[in-house]
Amino acid sequence: VQHWLQQRLTAAGNVVLVLWLLISFLRLGSLDHATVVAWIGSPLVAVPLMLMTVSLFWHLRLGLQVMIEDYFHEEANKLFVLVLLNFYAVGGAALALFSIAKIAFGGAAA
Repeated sequence: VQHWLQQRLTAAGNVVLVLWLLISFLRLGSLDHATVVAWIGSPLVAVPLMLMTVSLFWHLRLGLQVMIEDYFHEEANKLFVLVLLNFYAVGGAALALFSIAKIAFGGAAA
């Protein structure tokens, strides 16, 4: 029940946060690099972006875990793929969070 509930809660959060992102992009006017970097520099933008990143990667991990558990029948393969999934989800989220924080705190994007 907990896994199912987490999937539904992250899905609802993703809908709200992705809608916020799309509306924000539409209101931004220009999507050039300097404008977007300045926009991300605001705490009222960086924090929701970070929350969206965590929610999206968590939701991705939950959904793919169910698929892996359903379609991988050999336990060793299932465990290996689940470990890879966890590394991917945590690593991808960490990289995205670091990138947002670096921009938000004024570091040059590389």
